[in-house]
Amino acid sequence: MNDLTAWQAAVLGTLQGLAEFLPISSSAHLSLAPWAFRWPEPGLSFDVALHLGTLVALAAFFRVEWVALTRAAVSVLGKRRAETISEKRVVFLVIATIPAAIFGLLLEKQAETIFRTPVLTATALIVMGALLWWTDHTAPANRPLAGMTWKQALLIGFAQVFALIPGVSRSGSTITAARALGFDRQSAAVFSFLMSMPVIAAAAVLKVPKLLAGGINAVVVIGVVTAAVSSWLAIAMLLRFIQRYGFGVFAIYRFVLGAAIYALVAFRG
Repeated sequence: MNDLTAWQAAVLGTLQGLAEFLPISSSAHLSLAPWAFRWPEPGLSFDVALHLGTLVALAAFFRVEWVALTRAAVSVLGKRRAETISEKRVVFLVIATIPAAIFGLLLEKQAETIFRTPVLTATALIVMGALLWWTDHTAPANRPLAGMTWKQALLIGFAQVFALIPGVSRSGSTITAARALGFDRQSAAVFSFLMSMPVIAAAAVLKVPKLLAGGINAVVVIGVVTAAVSSWLAIAMLLRFIQRYGFGVFAIYRFVLGAAIYALVAFRG
């Protein structure tokens, strides 16, 4: 991390922020950028710092929703049942988070090593892009977020597990699953964004000691700030864009990026 320049930190922060919420895989971009440009490997502590920036943007953008959900969570704990839409949404977010928490702990080493090969990442980009495009163009879009059931929340949660493979994309997998279940584009994206916060927060908390051990310097601060700003822009842009154009352009981007990675691997031998 100390070998990164301010410019490289800014680029990586921007990639993290944009790709975390656009369905194009932030882990793929963060693992591929140093490899493709022959930059120093930023390390896990820098990745954690970037996720903290993303977390700040997510909490700020959905601050009204998070206040309502926090109140609903307190209510659910008090009466031990969910009755209102907000109370049910809290329960569904908890359910959707469970698979990622379990498999994230079980496959942590693989996610940081063998899952990060360029060929696997390229394959995941293309396959998930095809699934995203096909689902968005064929699945019905008549189910609002208020109509979600706990089984559907669990299925979306299991879809999030595949994001351990760089190139799959956490938002891409969860949005694709939600669209396959018939949720409209806006509902699929909003639930995907909301369910990302517990996962990002948990990962950040677990890795903060490593971040502190690595030291906080100007490079880290630049990465956090650019990640936060680009995350905010990505959320705002996506929620407006998909209502009119859908997810097709992101699928195309994934195809192009995957093909470029294959070409670069072949060129380098």
